[in-house]
Amino acid sequence: MQNPIIVLGAGRMGEGIALSFILAGQAVVLVDFKVREPGERARYYDQARSRLTTELTYLRDQRLVQTEQIASMVSRLQFTDHQEVVAPMSGRLVFEALPEMRELKQKGLVWASQKLPENVVIASTTSTFLVSELSDFVTNPARFMNAHWLNPAHLMPLVEVSRSTKTESRYIDELYGVLKSIGKVPVLCEAAPGYIVPRLQVLLMNEAARLVEEGVASAEDIDVAMRVGLGLRYSVLGVLEFIDWGGGDTLYYASNYLCENLDERFKSPDVIARNMQEQRRGFQDGQGFFDYAGSDLAQHRRQRSDDFLKRLALLKLMPVVEARPRS
Repeated sequence: MQNPIIVLGAGRMGEGIALSFILAGQAVVLVDFKVREPGERARYYDQARSRLTTELTYLRDQRLVQTEQIASMVSRLQFTDHQEVVAPMSGRLVFEALPEMRELKQKGLVWASQKLPENVVIASTTSTFLVSELSDFVTNPARFMNAHWLNPAHLMPLVEVSRSTKTESRYIDELYGVLKSIGKVPVLCEAAPGYIVPRLQVLLMNEAARLVEEGVASAEDIDVAMRVGLGLRYSVLGVLEFIDWGGGDTLYYASNYLCENLDERFKSPDVIARNMQEQRRGFQDGQGFFDYAGSDLAQHRRQRSDDFLKRLALLKLMPVVEARPRS
């Protein structure tokens, strides 16, 4: 097996990452760090292969893979006990996906540093620890970063990459290249709690729970509003582009209204007021969070509207249009 992807941790995230690469035709070594009796370990490996086969069978039923591909895909996955690895390993990239405990993270990262060459990128999939908190466990921390996958890892395109002050750009580029080669969409953020998605998501989930708690709407109606309102909208327009689309001033005044009538938690950040003062309200000024200088905004709006209509059609949510009268 030449230069496989190395995944540390044989839990749900580790298996999902392994499946992502297996689907793309790459070999994976899944390194088990849990202490198991030999018989228990063999049973676990069989169970993991069975789960993998079940997921591949589902993807076959969805016409994403063919029946004859399943066996070869499963064969690309190799299991090993971390204690059985004595000689240095060859690997293209290492993903640490151990449970969210510092001592386990340290154990895995030190192990990877010892078993693989110093130029191999090591990325932790942690959702709890900052990259700057873990980088000292790795030799040559210039090649270390966090890579936060969303569940289910083999289906969700986004991977949030977080760098430390020690991380060198060439290693980020290498990780990006590998992720893009299997259809993932990496985004970069600094070492900050919550990355991008979890930080946004926690606020949204808590506010939805408050709506239920306050009796504003039922859980069912809140989720419908999310799916066919916010979810549809933000699948076409990102949050910041949507601010530019509607105008930062609109957000500013809406935030003030909610602050006065609900809670200070709705106060807009200083950047919103500053953008208003600097005539950076969005489309209307030609600049906002994005610079639209030289852009054909009419065409831009049309393209976004086209994308939105495609999603409506896919979900069978197109507006009802009166039938044309017969002549």
